This record gives sequence, structure tokens and C-alpha cells, in this order.
Amino acid sequence: MSETPATPPGTASADPEVLLRVEGALGRVTLNRPRAINALNHAMVRATDAALTAWEKDDAVLAVLIDGAGERGLCAGGDIRSIHASARQAGREAAAFWRDEYHLTPASPASPSPTSP
Repeated sequence: MSETPATPPGTASADPEVLLRVEGALGRVTLNRPRAINALNHAMVRATDAALTAWEKDDAVLAVLIDGAGERGLCAGGDIRSIHASARQAGREAAAFWRDEYHLTPASPASPSPTSP
């Protein structure tokens, strides 16, 4: 099993916010912010997207599992505190977060596309 922690640049945290690893044919993403119910920040979205993109091209990875650390829930959604702080400072980080997060979570694959028979 190989594990790659993904921690935002410049963060002094001892615990990475996303754990990425391959276990046999399974790519595994663990959201690792249990105190915030694993709320996604922009760095977490970018790290997860990079892993999924790499695994999509890796014939050895046949499935992906996304789970969350802690007992309170998988993911509370977007980290509203960081988004709010960015918006108050007229920063572009909030807009970039929503752009990248939207790209990461497309419509459910179980939903038929309009062009499918």
C-alpha cells in the first residue's frame, strides 16, 4: 500500500487534510478534517481532483473509495468559513474553490445522460 498525504502548501499541520493511497486495485481518498466534519477547502479539492485524474489513467486502479475520518460524517460540504473569509476580503479564492469543486463533483453517474438510449 502506498500513501500520499496532501497538505496545503504553507500549512504547519502535522495531519494532512487528505490521505491518498492505493490498496491493491483500490484508489482510496480519506478526507482528514474530522473536527470540521471533513469540510472541503480548496487545497483538498485540488488534491482529490489530482488523485482522481491520475487514477483514471492508471489501469491498475479499478475502483475508488472516498471516506472521511472521524465518527461524525463523511463530509460537511464546502468549508464555509474559508469561503466567507475570502469573499469578505474580495479574494478570488472563493470563486476558484467553487469552480474546482463543481468540476470535481459532476452529476451522479447513476443518472442517465440526455443522449443515452
